[in-house]
Amino acid sequence: MLIGELAERAGTSARTLRYYEEHGLVETSRDANGYRRYEESELKVVHEIKALLAAGFGVEDIRPFVACLRAGNAAGHVCPDSVAVLRRRLREVEACLDELSGVRDRLRGQLAQAIEEREIRCLRVR
Repeated sequence: MLIGELAERAGTSARTLRYYEEHGLVETSRDANGYRRYEESELKVVHEIKALLAAGFGVEDIRPFVACLRAGNAAGHVCPDSVAVLRRRLREVEACLDELSGVRDRLRGQLAQAIEEREIRCLRVR
């Protein structure tokens, strides 16, 4: 299929597909006239790339998932290299959540203190 058809079927743009190609994530061949030709299997690859990008993965992190699909697996997350990326990414997300949880606790404490001090001032005025 041509780039326009793949873009339409994948719900993306031709520019995005060229970007994926530049980063070695999408494979294409060229016709004699220079037009890009994509195999049907690239549609699944593009869907995988889009899902991983939406989940916060970077281009380098996506490579093992694409390689896993290209190796004939039904999903990109079943290969050992993909699992390693998932584990690392999960650790990163959990660290961020821990940090945010600490920020939330400090904010709750400051808010509770502010409300308490305000109520005390209001009681003194009466």
